[in-house]
Amino acid sequence: MSRGTNWRTPAVVLFCGGLILMLALGTRQSFGLFLRPMTIDLGCGREVFSFAIALQNLVWGLGMPVAGAIADRYGAGRVLTVGGLAYGLGLLAMAHSTTPLELDATAGLLIGLGLACTGFGVVLSVVARAFPPGQRSFAVGITGACGSIGQFVMLPGGQALISGFGWVNALITLGALAFLIIPLGAALAGRNAAAQESEQSIGEALAEAMAHRGFWLLTASFFVCGFQTIFVMTHLPAYAVDRGLTSTQGMTALATIGFFNIIGSTAAGALGGRYSKKWILFWLYVARALAIAVYLATPLSATGTYLFAAVLGLTWLATVPLTNSLVGQIFGVKFLSTLFSLAFLGHQLGAFIGAWAGGAIFDATGSYQLVWLASIALSVVAAALCVPIDERTLPRPVVQAAA
Repeated sequence: MSRGTNWRTPAVVLFCGGLILMLALGTRQSFGLFLRPMTIDLGCGREVFSFAIALQNLVWGLGMPVAGAIADRYGAGRVLTVGGLAYGLGLLAMAHSTTPLELDATAGLLIGLGLACTGFGVVLSVVARAFPPGQRSFAVGITGACGSIGQFVMLPGGQALISGFGWVNALITLGALAFLIIPLGAALAGRNAAAQESEQSIGEALAEAMAHRGFWLLTASFFVCGFQTIFVMTHLPAYAVDRGLTSTQGMTALATIGFFNIIGSTAAGALGGRYSKKWILFWLYVARALAIAVYLATPLSATGTYLFAAVLGLTWLATVPLTNSLVGQIFGVKFLSTLFSLAFLGHQLGAFIGAWAGGAIFDATGSYQLVWLASIALSVVAAALCVPIDERTLPRPVVQAAA
């Protein structure tokens, strides 16, 4: 290791990677706060805003495998630079969008590209490679929890900005913060340290994953996670206001999810290092189904909404470190950015449907009830999909050290 790269210790990678996810995911989780004020001011239906967010998640999902492959081959620094630029510019341009097409181009395409380059696929894989296998799941869980800290911190800040200065200035401020991802990405720069893990090529790694039933089961269960989380993130504040709560209470519900997600992500990472990851995922999806069912079956109140948010938060992004670590456990970490990004594409396809369907069904029926019920059913399906996953590490020849 050269003197110029000595400062990129595992602790520095963990710290800067956590800050990147805090900015990227904290901002992304705040978009639900903008649904009502933007649609009212722009005079459009909720489906217009929902489709832009759905497109954002689709672009995020489609872009992540490409971003992951580039990061695996050339290092994450360049990818994070492009992502920080796209994210910041997308937020600034979103603030000045006045038509559905402009909203799709800014909130959808640009911010989606930014998230593809700055989100889980790139950051978590660098962190995973920085730590030995015994510490990997916990380190990834800690980094993922930082995204939840961003949600907990930036949601009240975003609501305060919207209330005090309007949604336009709020988006401009968030755009300025997104540019901080660029200097933080320097800590995650450099080539893939796991390149000597095996002689496997990226084509062979992809073929191996495509032929592995567990990879498809994991991806399918991740679809459900995306459907649920993005539907809730985008529509829970509006749902709360529609049912008689205040916008502040709706924001507080999302912030509560973020706070308890810190606990959930950290605990999932720690448990994943000791117990079967697929069975932890199984119980997370079961808990979600029960939480949503109880929430719908009881009279809506601020207290009930906060309790629902707390339980949901414990399961929210806890699936991410477990899925990332499980992919690394089965296939190795040499091409983890690429393979996890492909699994995350399933998550984002679900996110696209969840965000868009929420707005479309509400505009058609005046209610979110059908989407809530679909979330319960899908949770049961996701839990069942996790059971037959084979968690065993696939054997392959290891590169022999040069004499």
